[in-house]
Amino acid sequence: MKGIDPWKFPYAISKQRRALQWSVFSRNWYIFDCKWQDPFDAANRITTYLQGKHKVIYDPKQDVGDHVVCINTKELAMPEGEWRWRMYYHHSRYAGGTTWAPAFDLHLKDPTIVLYKACYKNCGQINNDQVRGFKRRETMARLHLYPDENVPKPIMENILDQIQNHRPVNKSIQELDEKLVENFPKLVDYPEDYVIKK
Repeated sequence: MKGIDPWKFPYAISKQRRALQWSVFSRNWYIFDCKWQDPFDAANRITTYLQGKHKVIYDPKQDVGDHVVCINTKELAMPEGEWRWRMYYHHSRYAGGTTWAPAFDLHLKDPTIVLYKACYKNCGQINNDQVRGFKRRETMARLHLYPDENVPKPIMENILDQIQNHRPVNKSIQELDEKLVENFPKLVDYPEDYVIKK
């Protein structure tokens, strides 16, 4: 077996190399926590995995993307008043059927629609990007959105890795341990008989 070229004779590849090759060509499952994340920055990162741009075998003409499971989409965050002034367009295909809805209105009706639309737009448009636009339906079929952490067990069993968030998520005071809050150093310690004036 010493003089055999492994590229001409695939059966001569070692088991480790076969496993590595299988992991590159397989469709992996990733999870992304959307808590306090900007939907448009998150869409850039999510569509990278949906289209397979993170793989060394990426080719825009081939469909090599992975599955992405997004949880906590109801806790998305937008800067300042963007929930009010960002409008979404819809047409019913009838005369006078144009409607515009603010982002917060869509988010109240369906907590997953804002992130879905951001990822859909990021996957490419047919007019501007002929190659990516025609594969958008297959790409979006691998996106799984959930408003909270309740994900079906068969999907959670497939999860391989987690996509790193672009924003750090800090814990609120309600999520901290009571002992940690009590032992936290105080700047001023009021006496017991102190009365707070209102």
